[in-house]
Amino acid sequence: MISKSFAISFCLVALVACAKAPEKIAAVEVGSDSYARYSCKQLQSEKLKISQDLANLSAKQKDAASGDALGVFLLGLPISSMSGNDQEATIAIAKGKVQAIDRQILSKGCR
Repeated sequence: MISKSFAISFCLVALVACAKAPEKIAAVEVGSDSYARYSCKQLQSEKLKISQDLANLSAKQKDAASGDALGVFLLGLPISSMSGNDQEATIAIAKGKVQAIDRQILSKGCR
Protein backbone atom coordinates (compact mmCIF):
# COMPACT_ATOMS: atom_id res chain seq x y z
CA MET A 1 0.00 0.00 0.00
CA ILE A 2 1.32 3.43 -0.93
CA SER A 3 1.51 5.84 1.95
CA LYS A 4 -0.31 9.13 1.71
CA SER A 5 2.89 11.15 2.19
CA PHE A 6 4.62 9.23 -0.62
CA ALA A 7 1.70 9.87 -2.98
CA ILE A 8 1.72 13.58 -2.14
CA SER A 9 5.50 13.79 -2.59
CA PHE A 10 5.27 12.01 -5.94
CA CYS A 11 2.60 14.41 -7.17
CA LEU A 12 4.62 17.44 -6.07
CA VAL A 13 7.75 16.17 -7.83
CA ALA A 14 5.75 15.46 -10.99
CA LEU A 15 4.21 18.93 -10.96
CA VAL A 16 7.56 20.65 -10.40
CA ALA A 17 8.99 18.80 -13.39
CA CYS A 18 6.20 20.05 -15.64
CA ALA A 19 6.79 22.60 -18.37
CA LYS A 20 6.00 26.15 -17.25
CA ALA A 21 3.51 28.35 -19.04
CA PRO A 22 5.47 30.73 -21.34
CA GLU A 23 4.22 33.84 -19.55
CA LYS A 24 5.68 32.52 -16.28
CA ILE A 25 9.19 32.14 -17.72
CA ALA A 26 11.54 34.94 -16.67
CA ALA A 27 13.98 36.49 -19.11
CA VAL A 28 17.68 35.86 -18.66
CA GLU A 29 19.93 38.90 -18.65
CA VAL A 30 21.45 39.64 -22.05
CA GLY A 31 23.83 42.56 -22.20
CA SER A 32 22.58 45.55 -24.18
CA ASP A 33 26.10 45.94 -25.55
CA SER A 34 25.41 42.84 -27.67
CA TYR A 35 23.34 45.14 -29.87
CA ALA A 36 25.31 48.38 -29.41
CA ARG A 37 26.56 48.49 -33.00
CA TYR A 38 23.15 47.87 -34.54
CA SER A 39 21.41 50.74 -36.31
CA CYS A 40 17.82 51.58 -35.40
CA LYS A 41 16.61 49.74 -38.48
CA GLN A 42 18.69 46.67 -37.61
CA LEU A 43 17.42 46.74 -34.02
CA GLN A 44 13.81 46.86 -35.16
CA SER A 45 14.38 44.08 -37.66
CA GLU A 46 16.12 41.88 -35.09
CA LYS A 47 13.38 42.55 -32.53
CA LEU A 48 10.73 41.52 -35.05
CA LYS A 49 12.60 38.30 -35.87
CA ILE A 50 13.14 37.37 -32.22
CA SER A 51 9.55 38.28 -31.32
CA GLN A 52 8.26 35.96 -34.05
CA ASP A 53 10.57 33.19 -32.82
CA LEU A 54 9.33 33.83 -29.28
CA ALA A 55 5.70 33.52 -30.40
CA ASN A 56 6.45 30.16 -32.05
CA LEU A 57 8.39 28.94 -29.01
CA SER A 58 5.57 30.06 -26.72
CA ALA A 59 3.04 28.05 -28.73
CA LYS A 60 5.27 24.97 -28.43
CA GLN A 61 5.69 25.62 -24.70
CA LYS A 62 1.92 25.87 -24.19
CA ASP A 63 1.55 22.51 -25.92
CA ALA A 64 4.30 21.04 -23.71
CA ALA A 65 2.66 22.40 -20.56
CA SER A 66 -0.72 20.96 -21.62
CA GLY A 67 0.91 17.63 -22.48
CA ASP A 68 2.65 17.55 -19.12
CA ALA A 69 -0.57 18.32 -17.26
CA LEU A 70 -2.35 15.51 -19.11
CA GLY A 71 0.57 13.12 -18.63
CA VAL A 72 0.72 13.82 -14.91
CA PHE A 73 -3.03 13.37 -14.61
CA LEU A 74 -3.12 10.10 -16.56
CA LEU A 75 0.28 8.53 -15.87
CA GLY A 76 1.85 10.55 -13.08
CA LEU A 77 4.66 11.63 -15.44
CA PRO A 78 5.40 14.92 -17.24
CA ILE A 79 5.67 13.26 -20.67
CA SER A 80 6.34 16.40 -22.74
CA SER A 81 9.19 17.59 -20.51
CA MET A 82 10.66 14.11 -20.41
CA SER A 83 10.64 13.93 -24.22
CA GLY A 84 12.52 17.21 -24.64
CA ASN A 85 9.61 19.45 -25.65
CA ASP A 86 10.15 21.96 -22.84
CA GLN A 87 11.35 25.25 -24.39
CA GLU A 88 11.93 27.13 -21.12
CA ALA A 89 15.63 27.93 -21.63
CA THR A 90 15.16 29.07 -25.23
CA ILE A 91 12.21 31.27 -24.27
CA ALA A 92 14.16 32.84 -21.38
CA ILE A 93 17.01 33.71 -23.75
CA ALA A 94 14.66 35.13 -26.40
CA LYS A 95 12.91 37.28 -23.79
CA GLY A 96 16.31 38.53 -22.60
CA LYS A 97 17.30 39.45 -26.16
CA VAL A 98 14.08 41.40 -26.67
CA GLN A 99 14.72 43.31 -23.44
CA ALA A 100 18.32 44.06 -24.48
CA ILE A 101 17.15 45.31 -27.87
CA ASP A 102 14.47 47.46 -26.21
CA ARG A 103 17.16 49.04 -24.01
CA GLN A 104 19.26 49.85 -27.09
CA ILE A 105 16.23 51.24 -28.95
CA LEU A 106 15.50 53.47 -25.95
CA SER A 107 19.11 54.60 -25.53
CA LYS A 108 19.44 55.46 -29.23
CA GLY A 109 16.08 57.21 -29.38
CA CYS A 110 14.81 54.99 -32.21
CA ARG A 111 11.23 55.37 -33.33
